[in-house]
Amino acid sequence: MGQEIERKFLVVGDGWRRVAQGQLMCQGYIPTQDKRTVRVRRVGDRAYLTLKGPAVGLVRPEFEYPIPIDDAQTILETLCQPPLIEKTRYRLPLGNLLWEIDEFLGLNQGLIVAEVELTSPDQPVPLPDWVGTEVSHDPRYQNSNLARHPFTTWNT
Repeated sequence: MGQEIERKFLVVGDGWRRVAQGQLMCQGYIPTQDKRTVRVRRVGDRAYLTLKGPAVGLVRPEFEYPIPIDDAQTILETLCQPPLIEKTRYRLPLGNLLWEIDEFLGLNQGLIVAEVELTSPDQPVPLPDWVGTEVSHDPRYQNSNLARHPFTTWNT
């Protein structure tokens, strides 16, 4: 079974920008129930369908499959609930970990989140100086929730 073990943090500095490489992404969500998500993501000339189950702690089942780019575009336009999530994802290897830093656009502009995937929930994670508050257990920061409740609409 595929699974995702991930920790998520707010980004507080720009030290990562000079060494990270970014790529524009667009993704949408097909409405589901019970904390399950169905995501369609377009990245350049590639596209993916991802199914995720409910999380238990930091662990959740995840299955991802490549799909034709034209199918992805049609699904994004016709089946996904607006608004779509647009972001630039930066990838930054540090030690034996790969950090992914998402700088959100559109209705989520102003939000920058760093994620790191782990091999076990108790794996130690040395935190770079640009990493701030951990939001792994705050559902507001899940992309599927950001699609329904964009960052710019939050009352802080």
